[in-house]
Amino acid sequence: MINTVLSTIARYGMLQNGDCVLIALSGGADSVSLLHCLYSIKEQYNLTLHAAHLHHGIRGEEADRDERFCKILCEKYNIPLHVKHADIPTLAKERKISGELCGRQERYAFFEALAGSLGAKTATAHTASDNAETLLFHLTRGASVMGIAGIPPVRDGIIRPLIACTRADIEAYCQENGLPFVTDSTNFSDAYTRNKIRRQIIPLLKELNPRFEDAALRFCENARATGGYVHAQAVLLLQSAESRFGWLAETLNAADDVVLTEALAVLCENKARFSPEARHLALLKHMLKSGGAVDLGEYTAVCKQQILRFVKKDQNENNLEIPFTGDISFPYRDKLMAATIQNSKKELKSLVFRTRRGGETFTFSKRNLTKPLRKALNEQKIPDEERDSLLLLCQENTVLWCEGLGYSQQGEALKYTHRLNIQTSEKGQHHA
Repeated sequence: MINTVLSTIARYGMLQNGDCVLIALSGGADSVSLLHCLYSIKEQYNLTLHAAHLHHGIRGEEADRDERFCKILCEKYNIPLHVKHADIPTLAKERKISGELCGRQERYAFFEALAGSLGAKTATAHTASDNAETLLFHLTRGASVMGIAGIPPVRDGIIRPLIACTRADIEAYCQENGLPFVTDSTNFSDAYTRNKIRRQIIPLLKELNPRFEDAALRFCENARATGGYVHAQAVLLLQSAESRFGWLAETLNAADDVVLTEALAVLCENKARFSPEARHLALLKHMLKSGGAVDLGEYTAVCKQQILRFVKKDQNENNLEIPFTGDISFPYRDKLMAATIQNSKKELKSLVFRTRRGGETFTFSKRNLTKPLRKALNEQKIPDEERDSLLLLCQENTVLWCEGLGYSQQGEALKYTHRLNIQTSEKGQHHA
């Protein structure tokens, strides 16, 4: 098996001399084999090895046993082990997602943060058998083009040296090398969809083709090539459709259906941390044409005023109120606010940065026109869910400046009489 691993590493350029590699270690046969393989070629590639283990807060003593096993194993090979404890059931409930998906999110977030601090690549123990199961799992859910591309050998700093090895190869490798490992009892429960696929569906397919896992690898490789092109087109579509508050429905609707499907899948993954099924994608497409909302777990996709947005549920800004008497800077949402004014407290009282309370008006300087702030924001197509968290500079009930609208007539006057200056910084760029 080690020759297959070396061939896979070379084919996909997974390792370079002097790499630091973080091994995702559960204690199961796959991850133990991965650790042993990488340790075996450590000198060949001059590798620095670390291991990471996430305790999911599930399975009680069995999970504690897994952690102890990983510690003993890493001590044997003199590999530093990093352990994190998480309460996956509670997190899954809070996020309104399955425990399986929540566990995956937490694992990869843990690996990403740790690998970043170590300057390492992350190696996971996914095999050809895992790839075949993932392919079938996604097919049953009605996946997008990239969804049937299986598990990529290399992506975003993650390498999978065992991707060409089957579960049978792993079992034989452990036996040949006398490698102990632990077994997760949940792997035998058909309550999990993946277990049903592994235990019931895959054996039937292997009766038709004993090398089904290899065939699935070839199919997924072809799908990745096709999907890569579609994905690139989807990214270009999203770039052309992006607007100030979201994505223009008109631009999205004009795209080819396969590109639109991939674009929506990308948005769900990136903006809502949600893996959409075919039904979600169908609902999203309908929403783009007719308006409305689609539930995506922690987030809601909303299409209003021909703009698609992703809104985090229960996301309410605190009632902000920051007195302003001179120079000031403070973080707010994803921005850094900075403001200066030549002001004596006797001259200008009750200047305050705050959020909207309702009933405010806004006087447009150039138009010499006063409108309810609600209508002024509506004219600028600022989404409803954004409005209550927009920042205002007010003097009592008079709006001097509003995020998204700029200076009012009264604010413009203070720019000249008291040198009022307000700037926001975002991603290194300043906006007055």
